Amino acid sequence: MNDKDYYAILEVEHDATTEEIRKAFQKKARKLHPDVNKAPDAEERFKEVSEAYAVLSDDDKRRRYDAMRSGNPFAGASYGSPNQPQGDPFAGMGADPFGWGFPFGGVGAYGTQRSARRSRSYNPQAGGDVVYQLELDAEQAKKGCRRGVTYQRYVSCDVCHGAGSVHADHAKTCPTCGGSGHISVDLAILFGIGVMNMVCPECEGTGKVVADPCDSCGGTGRVLSASEIVVDVPAGSHDGDTVRVKGMGNAGTNGSSSGDFVCRVGVSTERLGPRQAQGFQMIGFALPFLILGLILNVLAQLAVIILAPLALGVWLVVSDGGVLGRGAVWWKNAARYLGNGVMNGATVAVFVALMVSCMSGFGSSGYGTGSGDVRA
Repeated sequence: MNDKDYYAILEVEHDATTEEIRKAFQKKARKLHPDVNKAPDAEERFKEVSEAYAVLSDDDKRRRYDAMRSGNPFAGASYGSPNQPQGDPFAGMGADPFGWGFPFGGVGAYGTQRSARRSRSYNPQAGGDVVYQLELDAEQAKKGCRRGVTYQRYVSCDVCHGAGSVHADHAKTCPTCGGSGHISVDLAILFGIGVMNMVCPECEGTGKVVADPCDSCGGTGRVLSASEIVVDVPAGSHDGDTVRVKGMGNAGTNGSSSGDFVCRVGVSTERLGPRQAQGFQMIGFALPFLILGLILNVLAQLAVIILAPLALGVWLVVSDGGVLGRGAVWWKNAARYLGNGVMNGATVAVFVALMVSCMSGFGSSGYGTGSGDVRA
């Protein structure tokens, strides 16, 4: 049993929240880091604090640790709390509350998730594009139009001018990890797995932090805001065309470049409905069997395979608006779905043809052998 009191080491209460534990660790780590604190026992105390944080920041390990200290080894065996989905011990914590990577981050069904919280980490990254779907009728798309759009995006912070810091011009080395981006935690006492390198929770692996974080943006250099833009859709636009406006997407972090605003044009009359798309695929699926039946003169045997998807496909297309009055773009999209169905049907048709050929050859060989036995 582990006799260390991790709560006392971090100076937090036993019911402390994950955010309180994170702040306590950062406060301790800054004071005890060997590069800052030259006391003889500073390094050992820093490892002890890191070990305590590694356990208490992990929801499952914290439950097991509490169970061992309470004398009931089965108390922390179950995953999840009443408010959490079964099998995902991190679901109620909201992704990764510390920004740590595996195995101490929040790992869900799609891998390691990053924290959405504000951080001191200095991590310049270009902003992403903002994609907006603009629906037009056929006449507007044909003649072109101008539309005003209001949308939300990240913009550069007015207080720090996107830098993330009001007074300091440059980022500084992370005091927790010394610029390496990682810290070493000795878990041999509790788990018997030795020393493990972990992503630094303060700089999130970058090795640098914002020296004087802006109160408005939290050090990221950008804030969420509503923006307005006028989009000029050119004449002759079609469903799926895009209009790009440079620099009107999300602002980058810590002074990095902004993304673009991408307006995606939608024209409902040029777009196939879900039932029509499925109908053309089914019609295409039947065509290879029709050709196979004509070549091998086995239309009667393949009648069900041909007529069933063909009839259902025609019904789906007609019942979802029909084909009369459709433009060239609509037919182009229809041909794409028809081609997908043909490819699927051809694959199955070739397999059926090979099976029929093998069975026919096997039957002929068997009859020949039988005749030879009779003649003998």
